Amino acid sequence: MEPPTDIPPAPLLPEETTLPGTGMTAAFVALAVLSAGVLAVVLLLPEDNLLIQPSRLALDAEEEATLLVAATEGYTGAGVEVCMVDSGIDLQHRDMNHLTLAGWLDVVDNGTAAYDDHGHGTSMAGLLVAQGGLTGLAPDVNLHVVKGLSSTGEGDDQDLSDAIDWCIDQGAHIISLSLGGAPGALSFLPGGGRASEAAVERALAQGIFVVAAAGNDGGSGDDGDVASPGSVDLAISVGGVHMDGAHWSGSSIGDNDGRLLPLPILFPRQDPDKKPELMAPGAGVAVVNADSNTWSLVNGTSAATVFVTAALAHLLEARPDLRSGGVNNSAEQTIEDVKTTLMETARPLPGQDGHDDAYGYGIVQIDRLLEAYA
Repeated sequence: MEPPTDIPPAPLLPEETTLPGTGMTAAFVALAVLSAGVLAVVLLLPEDNLLIQPSRLALDAEEEATLLVAATEGYTGAGVEVCMVDSGIDLQHRDMNHLTLAGWLDVVDNGTAAYDDHGHGTSMAGLLVAQGGLTGLAPDVNLHVVKGLSSTGEGDDQDLSDAIDWCIDQGAHIISLSLGGAPGALSFLPGGGRASEAAVERALAQGIFVVAAAGNDGGSGDDGDVASPGSVDLAISVGGVHMDGAHWSGSSIGDNDGRLLPLPILFPRQDPDKKPELMAPGAGVAVVNADSNTWSLVNGTSAATVFVTAALAHLLEARPDLRSGGVNNSAEQTIEDVKTTLMETARPLPGQDGHDDAYGYGIVQIDRLLEAYA
């Protein structure tokens, strides 16, 4: 029997807290929420063995997401170093137990063995590397995982900075951040932003692609810009859409015209760095669940982020010369060139002309991206 699909959204993480008088979040948070309960079917095998499989609802959602981003066969991310900073990873799930991590660091509790006491990190990692019930879009990447978010789904700015620096030291080609918080009030000044924003700048300067969630405060509660550290110019901020391509209402919009108030101060942004840059599946996305051999559907720009991480993994597998600034002897120019191509190959809304503050440049299209670099 298929599970019900009308389960009301349940928060997977606490509400963001604010610092008095600043309007800035006190912590970075994971950016996905449960949209449907456990999606699994139990099959009876000979000798009464049980085999749990994803439900048809979950499998259909996975297929729809793959089609929406125009993923193609032939590339799996082989040879690409991806570093994910999240709540950890549960390697006991049947879709994840094949995995040998390329690296592990716990900046929260200094655990030496991989674990996930929240679940968000496992769900996001599964979108990339799961094999079994669900299949990740880039299962052959060399995956490094940093536990930078606690059991409540929150993280400290300095911990996130340390996590990003570790990813740099591990030789990451892509850093995937399915999380976000408020930017520093004076990010344009040296020392005026968050420590994590400075760490992202260090990664970008070495030609490392940084992909981050746009944020989940869309609608009446939107603060007017995408979350940090995706707000950093050369980082790629990713918003969410439904499987039919419609904008997901929870996805944060960008402020690309500039402002003095409210803080943070923003300067006008130029192509291809207007925020958010890209859209990807962010509503009803099938994911693995930590601590159980089950699956769920989630909403959030966290999930959307991983689809763009996968697109870049395919590209860097096909074009290893683009890794770490290997083109034009300029790391940041290589990133800017790739972002321009992402802009030009994205699928915009019908009639959309240029960037849209809610829809970005459009939905990432992996096939067109690869064709542009063929």
